[in-house]
Amino acid sequence: MDSVELARFLTGMTLAVHIIFATIGVGMPLMFAIAEFLGIKNKDPHYMTLAKRWSKGYTITVAVGVVTGTIIGLQLSLLWPTFMQIGGHVIALPLFLETFAFFFEAIFLSIYLYTWKRFKNRWLHFLLSIPVIIGGSFSALFITSVNSFMNTPAGFDMKDGKMVNVEPLAAMFNPSFLVRSFHVVATALMTMAFILAAIAAYKILKNKFKKDTTYHVKALKLTMVLGLVFTLGSMLAGDLSAKFLHQEQPEKLAAYEWHFDSESNADLVLFGTLDEETQEVSGAIKVPGILSFLADNSFDTEVKGLNDFSKSVTPPLIVHYFFDIMVFLGVFCFVVSGIYVTMLCIKKLRKYLHVKPMLFGILLTGPGAMLAIESGWFLTEMGRQPWILRGYLKVEQAATQAGGLTLVTILFAILYFVLLVTTSYVLIRMFKEKPAYQEFEAIANERGEK
Repeated sequence: MDSVELARFLTGMTLAVHIIFATIGVGMPLMFAIAEFLGIKNKDPHYMTLAKRWSKGYTITVAVGVVTGTIIGLQLSLLWPTFMQIGGHVIALPLFLETFAFFFEAIFLSIYLYTWKRFKNRWLHFLLSIPVIIGGSFSALFITSVNSFMNTPAGFDMKDGKMVNVEPLAAMFNPSFLVRSFHVVATALMTMAFILAAIAAYKILKNKFKKDTTYHVKALKLTMVLGLVFTLGSMLAGDLSAKFLHQEQPEKLAAYEWHFDSESNADLVLFGTLDEETQEVSGAIKVPGILSFLADNSFDTEVKGLNDFSKSVTPPLIVHYFFDIMVFLGVFCFVVSGIYVTMLCIKKLRKYLHVKPMLFGILLTGPGAMLAIESGWFLTEMGRQPWILRGYLKVEQAATQAGGLTLVTILFAILYFVLLVTTSYVLIRMFKEKPAYQEFEAIANERGEK
């Protein structure tokens, strides 16, 4: 591989790893905050234990997220020096604010973790979770601002190859910022809910500690309800994203859908295979008129096709497969959570909530949701190609020409493997052979609620 391909591969690998921990960083604080809220409100030590254990595990992922996030910042300068030379001063503000938000979150997370027994009034401790939620969410929003700027640059004038007359706030709150931020937060919350639900389902299936059954059942109920709610939010975010792409990045939407000829009443294309030479799609599921409807709430909306754009500025058509994966897994999570909540609401069906087929389905939603997020990020990043800064700077122009990238790539691959394995091992060991009932019984005794 040449330097451009190596730079793209290394950046993609780094993002693929960081996305895991960034997703947890956005989603987990709200989860343990809701659990603690329910625990205090209902005087239920099970929910208090959920909050305590979830927040404890969260600290490990935060530490690794910091490492991978820092690496991304360094790789921007290492791998994409031309981009940083041209636009580094424009994205400096959101990058600084992202760092500030992280430190804000880390400070209050530390206070939250070490003050469980310090307040007689439980609500005071719960209030400490709010800055953690704010810090984690704003950290994601600021870094999303950088990414959205690369997709829809704004807030500057280009003169002699330099960005001048920079308006930092206009650049940060660029046209795609709101819709992309909503999408990032909604999908992160959805994914985190299903990851926790998958863990609860696994524990119920394994049933190693019978006294923990009630604890895991309550965890499953909470996370599946939240999973359904946030899945609906993610679907809304996806709908808004499609409408935005139709208006601002039509070539990206056309590539997602293998849509070649501009037309109204355009079909939504799912799955299938493509012959790029003949532009023929075979084996696909085509939903009549839905692409036009998604684009602008009307079946009569004309959707631009790839043939209206120069091939030099159209994304690689492989992005369609990532779109398929994202949509399929998102729908799968929606169906499973919908079935669970429906059975939860109908008294006669509640006896089927914890049958093995249901639990196995829930077990798959965790990795499925994370894979959907990974596919979504590859979709949006590859969909921006060939631009690193859309309309101004192409990837091949921005990549470093320095040697030694092969060795650097190998070293980072080893680092990420070690981080992932170590993190998984530590999290497993943290709770292995440590049943939850010992903790919620201790909490109940402390509060005189047993």
